[in-house]
Formats: sequence, structure tokens, C-alpha cells
Amino acid sequence: AFEHALYHAGDLRAQGLVHHSDRGSQYVSIRYSEALAQAGIDPSVGTVGDSYDNALAETVNGLYKTELIYPHRPWASVGEVEIATLRWVYWWNNHRLHESLG
Repeated sequence: AFEHALYHAGDLRAQGLVHHSDRGSQYVSIRYSEALAQAGIDPSVGTVGDSYDNALAETVNGLYKTELIYPHRPWASVGEVEIATLRWVYWWNNHRLHESLG
């Protein structure tokens, strides 16, 4: 996924990309940190013990599970989940009402 994102970032890398993650072991490993440095990307990790840095992502993940995953259990296959997820993401991005908090 990291290499895929780098490929698609193209010229954006020159604009000072920052990779933000939780403190998962894969994101703070030496190899991953070296890959970020080699790509010219600044690492950023959240603070320990809270989810404030990822509040929006956690909210979206929770809604995804509540609105799609849990109500349709049991799923027949991984492929069925993948197709349903693609449809849900399309709906989320194009049809679901979003309201600013400001």
C-alpha cells in the first residue's frame, strides 16, 4: 500500500508529504522509517492513549461497521464484503449527507 501511494503521489512528494499513523509496530519499525526517509516523507505518529489524532477515521470506520458490516452478517465470502464495501464507499462519497461542524 505504501509503494502504491508513493507511485500515485507523483509530484506531490516535492510538496512535503507527511505520513501520519498510530503507534502500531509496523509504522514505527526501522525499515518503515527508513522507507519514509528515502521517499522524503516526514513521519508523524499519534500520541499514546488517545484516539484524537484519528477521530475522523475512527468515526468513519465505526459507521462503516454499523451501517454495512454488522447488519448483513454472516457474509458469504470476502468477495461479497469487497463488493459491498466498494458500493458503500461510493454511496458515502457521493450521496450521504455531510454537514460541516463550523
